[in-house]
Amino acid sequence: MNTLTADVAVIGGGLGGVAAALALLRRGRSVVLSDEFPWLGGQLTSQAVPPDEHKWVEQFGVTASYRTLRESIRQYYRDFYPLTDAARRDPRLNPGGGLVSKLCHEPRVAAAVIEQLLAPFRSSGLLRVLQPYVPVSAEHAEGRVSSVLLRDIRNSDEVRVSAAYVLDATETGELLPLTGTAYVTGAESAAEYGEPSAPATADPNNVQAVTWCFAFDWAPGDNTIERPADYEYWKNYEPSFWGDRLLSFIAPNPRTLRPERRTMVVNPPLVDGLDSDQSLSGGDSDLWMFRRIIARSNFTPGTYDSDIVLANWPMLDYLDASILDAPDAATHLEATRQLSLAYFHWLQTEAPRPDGGFGWPGLRLRGDVLGTADGLAQAPYIRESRRIRALTTIVEQDISVASRGSDAPATFGKSVGVGMYRIDLHPSTGGDNYIDVECCPFEIPLGALIPRETVNLLAASKNIGTTHITNGAYRLHPVEWNVGESAGELAAFCLATGKTPCAVWEDDSLTEEFQTRLEASGIEIHWPEILGY
Repeated sequence: MNTLTADVAVIGGGLGGVAAALALLRRGRSVVLSDEFPWLGGQLTSQAVPPDEHKWVEQFGVTASYRTLRESIRQYYRDFYPLTDAARRDPRLNPGGGLVSKLCHEPRVAAAVIEQLLAPFRSSGLLRVLQPYVPVSAEHAEGRVSSVLLRDIRNSDEVRVSAAYVLDATETGELLPLTGTAYVTGAESAAEYGEPSAPATADPNNVQAVTWCFAFDWAPGDNTIERPADYEYWKNYEPSFWGDRLLSFIAPNPRTLRPERRTMVVNPPLVDGLDSDQSLSGGDSDLWMFRRIIARSNFTPGTYDSDIVLANWPMLDYLDASILDAPDAATHLEATRQLSLAYFHWLQTEAPRPDGGFGWPGLRLRGDVLGTADGLAQAPYIRESRRIRALTTIVEQDISVASRGSDAPATFGKSVGVGMYRIDLHPSTGGDNYIDVECCPFEIPLGALIPRETVNLLAASKNIGTTHITNGAYRLHPVEWNVGESAGELAAFCLATGKTPCAVWEDDSLTEEFQTRLEASGIEIHWPEILGY
């Protein structure tokens, strides 16, 4: 068996994994980085989700390296795409003009930029990337992980990776059961932490819905896909709180929970002055504009005959079962794909049009934009992971405006980063409607990255010490990046000092030394003192 040795093994190549690897590589540490899918970048690339971010993202509240990622995506369009003069001059270029983000773009561009960021470290040999590999087992004893066994999903070849530190940056916390690390899934009871929005009874199988995103545009002719085999099942599927069948333009408003009708206007003009500020509005009233990733009017005439839209809508949320620790997870993931295909077929054939007709047969799946043959993303969009039993668990009362009685920033004494988003939980496999709670700008506590017992494993993605409720705020793109970057920095700091992560957390002077190191590397650990949050 092939064995690789590195200072740190980063298992999972999503945003957290990439940020962790970059932090370690900048510190001169050798890294083995693995991922299951062709594109590194997770929810931004292989899952195809444009970034969900806070309204101050252009000014502050993200790490310097995340800002570099964002600006490099914009520069990629300026360097290689035929933008209009106005779009090229716009310092806040939004290629898709979507309403979910101030930077809606093609996943392929983000994947290319990530490869650029990693390229010099690949070339030097400091970084070795294994794709497409999944973790299948781990050697561990007395709370310490010595190696992780990875398997190539194409041919079942195996590689053992031995490292002083292991970072779990997988989308579902895959290393936690493999390494004997204590973890939790699903919803905690209200009694466990006293969270106002928690259910009365704990349910480990009650998790946020998984979604399989897809990209599409419009072209003349009939582009109707084959009717999915289980189309009738999805056509008749109606959650009790939905207000209509899933295959419709009706879905609950996340904030009021009342069913509302969405629209879909095909290829509308780009409207100046629209603000992608989700603190004011969710932005999903029109499905076409919500996550549009190419707005044809940003490019010279003739470049695009149609906008390109990324579909990540409430109607695509799979509610039948959790995939965490489920023996039939593959069956449910395939059902998630089939739901997305069913919805797209419904759009092509039965959806009510503004002119009174039904269906847009000209809608066309764009797998070429996502790096797939079928038009769906390479990977499912995972909102909720296994979560470590951490030294610090973030609860609703820590960050909720209502619970705190203030919208001032929520602070932690040992912060390693910042983030901001509403507590936004999608409908769940336990039958819950949206849970939407106004949130304060928050910090990321050091103890949330550190398991209670496993000595040399760190959480570097959505698997940190949150609850089911607070995961809804800490799961978004810039927060995952910050978590991963800080986890990478922590592993590098521990290697340099010979201290364990727990020792750093316990010793105030070590924590302060580590925080100084983070700030010097461009990681904001506190929110600025400003008015008007």
